[in-house]
Amino acid sequence: MSLLSLYDLSLRGRRDAPALEFDDADGHTRALTFGDLDARSDRLAQVLAGRGVTAGDRVAFCLPNRVAVIDLWIALLKLGAIVVPINVLYRGREIGHILADAQPRAVVTTADRIADFEGTAGWDVEGLEAEAAVAITARPLVRTDAATPAALVYTSGTTGVAKGAVLTHGNFIANAVSLVTAWGITSADRYLAALPLFHVHGLGNGVQCWLASGCHMRLLERFEHDKAVGWFEQYRPTLFFGVPTMYVRLLETAPTRARAIGAAMRLFVSGSAPLPAHVHEAFEARFGHVILERYGMTETLMNVSNPLVGERRPGTVGLPMPMVAVRILDESGALVDDGVTGEVWVKGPNVCDGYWNRPDATSAAFVDGWFRTGDLGMRAPDGYITLQGRRSDLIISGGFNIYPREIEDALTSLAGVREAAVVGVADPVRGEVPVAYLVTDDACDLSALADALRTQIASFKVPRGFVRVAALPRTALGKVQKHHLPPWTP
Repeated sequence: MSLLSLYDLSLRGRRDAPALEFDDADGHTRALTFGDLDARSDRLAQVLAGRGVTAGDRVAFCLPNRVAVIDLWIALLKLGAIVVPINVLYRGREIGHILADAQPRAVVTTADRIADFEGTAGWDVEGLEAEAAVAITARPLVRTDAATPAALVYTSGTTGVAKGAVLTHGNFIANAVSLVTAWGITSADRYLAALPLFHVHGLGNGVQCWLASGCHMRLLERFEHDKAVGWFEQYRPTLFFGVPTMYVRLLETAPTRARAIGAAMRLFVSGSAPLPAHVHEAFEARFGHVILERYGMTETLMNVSNPLVGERRPGTVGLPMPMVAVRILDESGALVDDGVTGEVWVKGPNVCDGYWNRPDATSAAFVDGWFRTGDLGMRAPDGYITLQGRRSDLIISGGFNIYPREIEDALTSLAGVREAAVVGVADPVRGEVPVAYLVTDDACDLSALADALRTQIASFKVPRGFVRVAALPRTALGKVQKHHLPPWTP
């Protein structure tokens, strides 16, 4: 089975049903049916084939959210090509790495950014759209199946050089079927899409759930907190996928408006970064909804989720998804007991086919069919999984293991601390010591934080330094890039 077979339940089976609304370049709201999307992508596929795109070719795009991304995604799948999304915030060095590694036939982007992709063919998205508008409407006859690569998605590079995860048709199919089933998504849902489509959260989850279920989608160019309340009130979605920073901004909504938005909603989902427990609780109080937190990766799409029906436990990412097996192992590869920290390993049809051009990284990440996530976590006796940060973030101080996530959660529970990131810094006596970088209110007294923390955590976990910063360096999806924090000196 290919992704198109799944999509055809909507593209052909619901061809006259409203599928998508979006604002065009002039600010006018436009609407398309599923049949329109099928025809548009057929025409674009003909144009791309005319420019030499064939099965197995990589074609990149670097675009903000717009209907052209949807057209391009479906058209390239119809051609059996491999889609390479590029973060619109990336510049020279980051772009150069992806182009050198993926070797795409072309990059589809806006006219003003073609010069950023020197050495690779740059195709103006508006020129493609103009050609497609007058092309013939015919679906290419290309055979694909579950093993066919569909996308080459580069990791966010929070610790080093990004690697390209090869995601197959089967990976996306398994993820879509799993999410639609686990989260009860149907054609009656209305999905407000604010996540960037160059990221697997927006593309691998949002778009796949929309096309697999046949629900209606309102596509936004980006999340803008000053407009968000109006979008919710006007569109009245039932489904929203967001990241923690979006939910923090939504907490600014007036209580009466928040309750009215919540009354129309069915499900709020959060991922891509940890959702602080206090945000979880405050959101429930204001909107009348318990956010469903889940855990996925570029390489695996979705792994674990709090349940649709049942307890959505703050601070945890929930239970393994359908078709996904999860183990928590120690450094020797042995299972740890419940309540003991270890590395999270996963196995299932959602897991990528390896890293592009990186056999060394692939062999290091896969052991007997299991994928080593690099994430640390522990399992409760009832199966709920709590993440504790990246294995590479683990701090070993004086022989003790220190998990930054625990300290970060303790810090953000203190008055005046809005955000926190904890890293290990070399120490001649203890090997490493924790240091905290904080976004705080002006009145927050950094000198008092150590004493406050000693009432919550062991003394060896208390940071040896506290650094106030205006903002934490983050990826487009809100994940903290700790390697970009400024150096600390005692």
